[in-house]
Amino acid sequence: MNRSVGKAAAASRESHLTLRRVERQQYLIERLHATPEPLTIGRLALDLGVSERTIARDLERLRHSGVPITLTPGRGGGAQLDHGPAPVPIDLDFPEIAALLASLAALGPTASDSASSAMIKLTAALRPPT
Repeated sequence: MNRSVGKAAAASRESHLTLRRVERQQYLIERLHATPEPLTIGRLALDLGVSERTIARDLERLRHSGVPITLTPGRGGGAQLDHGPAPVPIDLDFPEIAALLASLAALGPTASDSASSAMIKLTAALRPPT
């Protein structure tokens, strides 16, 4: 096999895996937000068709990124999103909106209802007022 073809194939696989991870992590946040009680890693792994280790890594990445997820070990434990007060409004500048739009475009703006809604709101924020 041509060396450049092999590198391109590897890069394509890596891109695909990254996209799948982003989709899983978005699903995890939305699922935890919709469920007030803790969800076991086993339940989440079963729902997504991946290993428990994959879910544990995804949850740790999200926590490390600042998503308020609590992990409680043992019987009756699991992962839970800390439901605090409603999110506060944020003020994004043009480059920040562009970064989010590019990320949503890579994910696929219709990958989920929330991705589609976010894309609509972000693009509307870039339009001049009428």
